[in-house]
Amino acid sequence: MLHLSDDQVRTLLPAPARAVELMHETLLALADGSASVTPKSQVVHEEGGFANAMPATWPERGLLGIKWVTITPSNLEQGQEMIDGLMVLSGPDGSTRATMDAAELTALRTAAVTGASLALDDRPVTFLGTGVQARSHARVIEALGRGPLTVWGRRAEALEELTAWCAEHTPTLDLRTTTDRTEALTGAGVVISGLPIGLTDTALSPGDVAPDATLLPLDYASVVAAEIARTGTLVADDPEQFEALRPVKLGEDYPRATGATGDLLRQGRPEGLVIAQNLGSGLGDVVLADAVVRAAEA
Repeated sequence: MLHLSDDQVRTLLPAPARAVELMHETLLALADGSASVTPKSQVVHEEGGFANAMPATWPERGLLGIKWVTITPSNLEQGQEMIDGLMVLSGPDGSTRATMDAAELTALRTAAVTGASLALDDRPVTFLGTGVQARSHARVIEALGRGPLTVWGRRAEALEELTAWCAEHTPTLDLRTTTDRTEALTGAGVVISGLPIGLTDTALSPGDVAPDATLLPLDYASVVAAEIARTGTLVADDPEQFEALRPVKLGEDYPRATGATGDLLRQGRPEGLVIAQNLGSGLGDVVLADAVVRAAEA
């Protein structure tokens, strides 16, 4: 049986622009029901730690798989990674085609879903946060020719590290950085938020962004909290999963999604504020894992 490490997965993943195309197709499949995906199943294995199982299938394409992700905060005290994951890809007959480490896969899938969602709005993009997703999103935004990209972070040192990384890995991207969030949001049509989940002092107020902005949160309600979500059209990559997670991860008072991101990609963007929640559907992981295995077998 084939097993691929993260280093191998990194070299076999599709180019960012192709990954965006695949995630566009995935969002449409989630919207029209041609794929079967269940909400993340979660178990708690230590205080503050949990594990998610994310199965998905797309029968028309012969795709079947599951991602297993563990969050173990106590690992940080031991100098180990807090997040780990394994992708298992099966064939149409149920046999295991391959397994692979999931970190590189997840990073690209998350950013590529954002990339597909950018088809809704061609205005300037601001990213809130300086973590791993800032880098993976820089790759995608460069590939789509969507610069300039403005990145906000609280620490100047983190922004300097990101700037140095982008100079090497995304040299054609027009990157602008600031520690002033108001400056970062001024003139932004699209705001992507990738801050730690669960923060309570980073929420946007309706007056912080343009009244017709497109908000693409990766961090549940850390930035796009209930107050601003109630003022716009709210969709999610996977509405069924969103509703299952909404009371626990976003709060009982958080509004329900009115549809899927794929619906807007097919029908067009409505007027006013739009929020498209990127929860991370297992279907996207399965689709990218299939592309990785095909590349490995070529």
